[in-house]
Amino acid sequence: MKIVVCVKQVPDSWAEKKLNPKDNTLDRDAVDAVVNELDEFAVEEALQIQERLGGPDAATITVLTVGPEKALESLRKGLQMGADDGVHIVDEAMHGSDAISTSLVLAKAIERLNPDLVLMGSESTDARMSVVPAMVAERTGRPQLTFAAKVELDGSPEGSPEGSTVRIQRMTDYGYDVVEASLPAIVSVVEKINEPRYPSFKGIMAAKKKPVETLTLADIGVEAATVGLGGSWSAVEDFAARPPRAAGTIVTDEGDGGIKLAEFLATQKFI
Repeated sequence: MKIVVCVKQVPDSWAEKKLNPKDNTLDRDAVDAVVNELDEFAVEEALQIQERLGGPDAATITVLTVGPEKALESLRKGLQMGADDGVHIVDEAMHGSDAISTSLVLAKAIERLNPDLVLMGSESTDARMSVVPAMVAERTGRPQLTFAAKVELDGSPEGSPEGSTVRIQRMTDYGYDVVEASLPAIVSVVEKINEPRYPSFKGIMAAKKKPVETLTLADIGVEAATVGLGGSWSAVEDFAARPPRAAGTIVTDEGDGGIKLAEFLATQKFI
């Protein structure tokens, strides 16, 4: 079985994010970059599936990332955790790509790799859209199983991925739904699915020798005009810095504190 895990490099979730006034895109150099937290759960789930199937001889794991040269750091994190190899799509023309353009690049890369199972985090911490897994599934014609809190695989009688079934417990507001589909398929996972492992020293050293293929848009058959700021369907037209926090209003209770509080809440349209 061939498994591909998509990972994304994002700005540190706890840092103050800024937009670049030159083109109104996220200034990724203004803060530290980290691997998208939810993608680590996807890598961990791939590793657990590989272990259940019998190890690297039974299943291989490829980590796929799209982004600038710096994004290689996040790809390396997946290799350090235990993935077998990596693919890095890097091209300056992708700068400013929205979710639709990004899904196109991922879909073309996935079609080139032709995996049996694709795992993704349910969303990225810098966008919080949760739409890319569905978009990639639509572009590749594969069934999508989203917001998985548990993933199970049923093998075919011949032991081949062909004809195998993937079954998930899909998180909902009322509990979970059981959803299943035939492979090849695309699955997005939530943070409750597992606990990502920390890379061991052995894993960190081994990752340095694992192969990473670097590809451009031309290599995967994507025209530069269909991605980036020019090819995206959405863009930030204008923005303004958040105003400084104003001092609070102090209500002194002189026997009429309740009335003053009610008047204040009314002026703020809270009541």
